[in-house]
Amino acid sequence: MYDTYDEEHENIGRLNKTQQKREIAELHDLAKSLSKLDPVALEKMDLPKELLQALIAVQGMKHTAEKRQFKFIVKLLRQIETESFHETIAELDAKKEEQDKNFHRTERWRDRLIAEGQGAMTEFMDIYPQADASQIRQLVRNINKEIAQNKPHKSSRVLFRLLRDVICQ
Repeated sequence: MYDTYDEEHENIGRLNKTQQKREIAELHDLAKSLSKLDPVALEKMDLPKELLQALIAVQGMKHTAEKRQFKFIVKLLRQIETESFHETIAELDAKKEEQDKNFHRTERWRDRLIAEGQGAMTEFMDIYPQADASQIRQLVRNINKEIAQNKPHKSSRVLFRLLRDVICQ
């Protein structure tokens, strides 16, 4: 990619410095994204062994060593095709975004069921008819008792798990 000659020694175009810097910055961003993944996910990605070891090693480093390690990782990434890594990162980000949406949706429903009572319960059951209404009502009553008695919100966590299971089916 950076060579100025091909096999027949004909002059081919060379990337200018700005394009090279842009490419290196993109690879650096990819390296940062890859380094945030857990080692199990990295092993599933079919990375070269040296790159895998470098990405795992960078996760426990301090700033100066981390900076040096990222330069090494970018050097390794420049030697291989990285398109599949971009796609994998995009898929993982989309999956994480969906999980976050479901988590927040579940939190909002839990809070509404506690605060609004029967009106929110009717609306929830219209949207999710497979839910166990009696169990949800009982948990909401328990939560209100716990709040009134200043006890830990154990039932709130149970209700959250129940709603999560219903919403994420």
